[in-house]
Amino acid sequence: MSTHRTVGDEDLLAGTERHVPANGVRLCVGTFGSPEHPALLLVSGASNSMDWWADGLCRRLADGGRYVVRYDHRDTGRSTGWPAGSPDYHFDDLVADAAALVEQLDLGAAHVWGISMGGAIAQRLAVEHPQRVASLTLSSTSPALRIGERPYDDLPPMSKSLMASFGESRPDPDWADPDSVVEHIATGQRPLTGSVALAGAELRELVARAVARTVDIRASLANHWSIDGGAEYRDALGGITVPALVVHGTEDPLFPYGHGEALAAELPVARLLPLPGVGHQMPPRATWDTLVPAVLAHTGGGPGKPTG
Repeated sequence: MSTHRTVGDEDLLAGTERHVPANGVRLCVGTFGSPEHPALLLVSGASNSMDWWADGLCRRLADGGRYVVRYDHRDTGRSTGWPAGSPDYHFDDLVADAAALVEQLDLGAAHVWGISMGGAIAQRLAVEHPQRVASLTLSSTSPALRIGERPYDDLPPMSKSLMASFGESRPDPDWADPDSVVEHIATGQRPLTGSVALAGAELRELVARAVARTVDIRASLANHWSIDGGAEYRDALGGITVPALVVHGTEDPLFPYGHGEALAAELPVARLLPLPGVGHQMPPRATWDTLVPAVLAHTGGGPGKPTG
């Protein structure tokens, strides 16, 4: 059995983060806004720490009257982790982590916004822990997505160009050189983006922060892809009763737009919000003026202030 690592509270960035015990691990959590406001839990994609949720986006949501909670998955950022290639957990544990976090933070029923793998976690939360979920916002994801598994055959396949890029061999970066790792990650993002993308400097800044905060970036990039895909649950989507906002880029090469259409159709109470020109990526700043008011309205509020 592999030995996991932990990060002491003294190692956290003072005043901005804290550890929360949940489901047998310690998850690093960051918040924006007042805990008196409705909670919005942000769930990142595979191998992504909470840094991928841009500070400016979180501030705008908080300015709109939300208590924004983002966190590092296990094996990302400053949460509990395992050696690269030896994760001693399952995808179901990532779902249980999120449920336990909502409970430990006393959020009641949180509005949950998940992207890519985080969207799968959000779907599973609504199926298995409905008392913890007030609404769903699902970005760049697919019906009943299972990590490491091919999407269902009735859904559009990934683009040929992305498939070709996945077939190309890329050397590992120099893991001891943060600049090399940042360049490696940023380069890997390019085939996934659409015509509306993060500016190069903005992407590098985001990636550099994630690399700097992550205790073991090699494990962070590898371990989520080494775990099982989790339980089948597509037949259960029709039993989700909370309202869902499905946000999908029209140029997503990994889960083409038909995935978003299918997800919105399979959820009983759902609205589909297309993001023209966006690929499989975190929401670019150019989309925030559309996206933030939509999320705030969906979670019970009005438009946010244009800060950040």
